[in-house]
Amino acid sequence: MAQEKSTIRTKVQHFGNFLSSMIMPNIGAFIAWGLITALFIPDGYFPNETLVQLVDPMILYLLPLLIGFTGGKLVHGVRGGVVGATATMGVIVGADIPMFIGAMIMGPLGGLVIKQLDKLVEGKIKPGFEMLINNFTSGIFGGALAIFGLLGVGPIVSAFSQAMGAGVEVIVDAGLLPLASILIEPAKVLFLNNAINHGVLTPLGLEQASDVGRSILFLLETNPGPGLGILLAFSFFGKGMAKLSAPGAVIIHFFGGIHEIYFPYILMKPALILAAIAGGMSGIFTFNLLGAGLPASPSPGSIIAYALLTQPGYYIPVFSGVLVATIVSFVVAAVILKASKDKGEDDITEATLKMEEMKGKKSSVSSSLGASTEKSEKEFNYKEVNKIIFACDAGMGSSAMGASILKNKVKKADLGVDVSNTSISNIPEDADVVITHKDLTPRAKEKRPDAEHISVENFLSSPEYDNLVEKLK
Repeated sequence: MAQEKSTIRTKVQHFGNFLSSMIMPNIGAFIAWGLITALFIPDGYFPNETLVQLVDPMILYLLPLLIGFTGGKLVHGVRGGVVGATATMGVIVGADIPMFIGAMIMGPLGGLVIKQLDKLVEGKIKPGFEMLINNFTSGIFGGALAIFGLLGVGPIVSAFSQAMGAGVEVIVDAGLLPLASILIEPAKVLFLNNAINHGVLTPLGLEQASDVGRSILFLLETNPGPGLGILLAFSFFGKGMAKLSAPGAVIIHFFGGIHEIYFPYILMKPALILAAIAGGMSGIFTFNLLGAGLPASPSPGSIIAYALLTQPGYYIPVFSGVLVATIVSFVVAAVILKASKDKGEDDITEATLKMEEMKGKKSSVSSSLGASTEKSEKEFNYKEVNKIIFACDAGMGSSAMGASILKNKVKKADLGVDVSNTSISNIPEDADVVITHKDLTPRAKEKRPDAEHISVENFLSSPEYDNLVEKLK
């Protein structure tokens, strides 16, 4: 039963990663739209009738087309991206709202259709006719899908989006939005944070922002307050390695916006999820009470991104929600840590044993607890390692941090090994060693089964880094 739950969680993470992978590469464009909106709309910092003309075309056309292209490209490369973007144009024209959800449907659908078609005609095209066939099949099926999107998918997605928007308004008006933290905070710790934020909340929030200039939905998952409170509690009341690493994690989390840094602290002591939920609920309650909102999603969820995107007159509502969430989560986490006998010192061992029970086999993370690694050393030749990949859900947060730390260690050891980071869905085929958080290792193994996989509890300070450098020597 435990193994079955683990498989379900892995599948959910995989699907969530696919959704967020359509949004994450385009975050820069979303932020550009958010900044233009915050600066030049009538109640912005510098109202400008000329520059404000960029707002509607960007949210109605540019952003959905980017999502559609990225979704198609994920399925079938650039060729799939072109068909996906063409298909997305149909749902854009068929609706009078920003068609992000439609783009997340039509983009991958376009890539899938042309991928299947390419499989059917593979090896059957006469030499010299490849370009002609490829171009016309893309054009024909892209056009057909655009029509299908205009007449079929567009109206359905519009109705669904309007119903979802109305539902969100009812929840907000009823004061029930804080209850969303009961789902959001545990899901974040299971590495579904990007799926929730970029796959669900961002599309809905952008539709709201296009109407009123801002949305509270951008503040739900991205609020750094709950995680900050937990890390501060470890800094004061933790013990051992958890206490020593917490202050550095505070800086990375709060200013760098890499929320994944505090997930291992909760995994070491699951009761702390109550602190995250309490902080999230109190923060959302404060946001809702004071009418807070942002024009776009602050990604990463850094306090710096919050400051840059906050519109005039909304600094107190936005920062009050962050402050209240921090205080509440800190108090709850402090009570839990002070009431605990081990204060997190032995929970890593306990969490590892629990994970191995769920997986039904030994985990490579055991080596970080002093377990024997003789078997893996015999099976894998570290002398032939040329490329090490850090992989996380989005490939932009915790993996970048871990890669930076190991890259410095490899450089000091004068080893000619390439160290880089990426998302799990984009792990290159020539990766020799793949390093992931223990909860993401099953997905990484599925993507790159013939690589050597190393699991870590904490990207900021893992003994696996020094162990790996010694093996490489």
